[in-house]
Amino acid sequence: MNSSQNNNAGAVADISEAADSKPHNYSSGVDIDERDRDLLQRQNELEELDSDTKTNWEMIKKLTVCGVAFFNDAYDMFAINIVAMMLGFVYYNDAEGSAKNTVPKKWDTLIKIAVQIGCLLGQLVLGRLGDKIGRTTVYAASLMIAIITTVASAFSSSMVKGINVFVVLFIWRVLLGFGIGGDYPLTATIVSEYASVHNRGKLMASVFAFQGFGNVLAPIVSLIVMACFKGSIDGDVLYLDYVWRIIIGVGCIPGVCTLYWRLCMTDSDRFQHLEQPQNNGLSAQSTRSEKLLTAGREDSIDALYGQADMRQPKSFGQYFAEWKHLKVLLGTSIAWFALDVAFYGINLNSAIVISAIGFSGDIGTDKPSSFIIRNCVGNIIINLLGSVPGYWISVFTIERFGRKRIQLMGFAVLTVLYLVLGFAYHKILAKSTGAFIFLFSVAQLFQNFGPNVTTFVIPGEVFPTRFRATAHGISAAAGKLGAIVAQGGFLQLANIGGKSAFIDRLLQIFAMFMLIGFAVTFWIPESKGKALEDICNSDEEYT
Repeated sequence: MNSSQNNNAGAVADISEAADSKPHNYSSGVDIDERDRDLLQRQNELEELDSDTKTNWEMIKKLTVCGVAFFNDAYDMFAINIVAMMLGFVYYNDAEGSAKNTVPKKWDTLIKIAVQIGCLLGQLVLGRLGDKIGRTTVYAASLMIAIITTVASAFSSSMVKGINVFVVLFIWRVLLGFGIGGDYPLTATIVSEYASVHNRGKLMASVFAFQGFGNVLAPIVSLIVMACFKGSIDGDVLYLDYVWRIIIGVGCIPGVCTLYWRLCMTDSDRFQHLEQPQNNGLSAQSTRSEKLLTAGREDSIDALYGQADMRQPKSFGQYFAEWKHLKVLLGTSIAWFALDVAFYGINLNSAIVISAIGFSGDIGTDKPSSFIIRNCVGNIIINLLGSVPGYWISVFTIERFGRKRIQLMGFAVLTVLYLVLGFAYHKILAKSTGAFIFLFSVAQLFQNFGPNVTTFVIPGEVFPTRFRATAHGISAAAGKLGAIVAQGGFLQLANIGGKSAFIDRLLQIFAMFMLIGFAVTFWIPESKGKALEDICNSDEEYT
């Protein structure tokens, strides 16, 4: 031990003797003072949080609220696909030729991409606010935004002089997406911080899996409303103007039912205790400095403050300026981006599957009610073929296999499937439609029993508490950027050279994105069976 270390050890010992007469433990000349005991107490509190596996009413309530959030979000996002068909019959029933009963491509893309744009913004802004002012406060605000904008969307209409109904609907759905966007980082953060280490992944995955039910509910609600108006629609197609507004409006009901519970939710103990170590340390520091002054030991106060100021929390920029932390954020973001490019792009082929199973119809000659009902049934079948089962296979295997292994497996399988579909697309369709349906369904299965679930779960676990919602929001926003690229970019290329002529090339491009997702997954740590503070090493949050 050198002379400076001896001096420091002596100063610490003098501080302890002047402060109180209790015995102290020493290790290499370092005094375990009150501040150290505060930190030890915090560590014990965090361990108690992770060891609490008791299922109680509070946990059930939180999971219900969070599950309904994704159920509701999926309904709001995917109901627009059915609504767009109805808008074609309402606003373009007098068009000529192939344009009859069909929304022009630019307006169709605009209203479908609106929620994705809003989600991207909401994930960034509301995720950051969740770290700054509290998860549950922002969580309740995001739901109120979603409820108001859902109702407003249902009453969209053209102005007498000015913008048409599609522009108005676009504006309201961007704002709706902003509210929905907050659900991603905040739901993941709330569940991960509340759950125990042994079932955290399962609970996060099960909450996210309610998306699958929301996807199925949209065509089911459409079928029910269509059945109520069928006679009127067959007599006058403009009655569909009531139907699409009701379908959108129904999307606010689950949110309204859970709004009170959201308003009553409290932040996790982890988040509430986030600043306590600093406050406790300053309090202990002030008390002991007063004792030193009373004892006439002004010369030792500098040593006390020097030790207490050593652990200062890093800012977001300081923490992610280090490559070992930045690569994790890049890994979660790039993987989610790559996944969503293909996740939304593969829906290019849903029309082929619906047609193959006999549920497409002819938009020019079929009755509007018959055409829409058949397509709704086809959408239900497609979701049940692979999408919904994939979610729940992930739920029941994520704690056994681990998040990273499932994500790697999913990306690997999807890479192979997209390569097969891409290079043999026309041959498969020519020889066996059944084989194409099988491969399409397997792709949907491994999207959800794979990266679609894990890209949501992992960012909720691998970042420090003080940055968790922000970092998850960045990762989720990267995913929505991928969805925008797919819907606003790749979907426009599908018919280059003829109807569906470019889809095989797009599938090959999607395979490349899956390979990228596979590669960056190696930047992400495995979080299975680890406390949140151990995954990202909470000591590295401080300078």
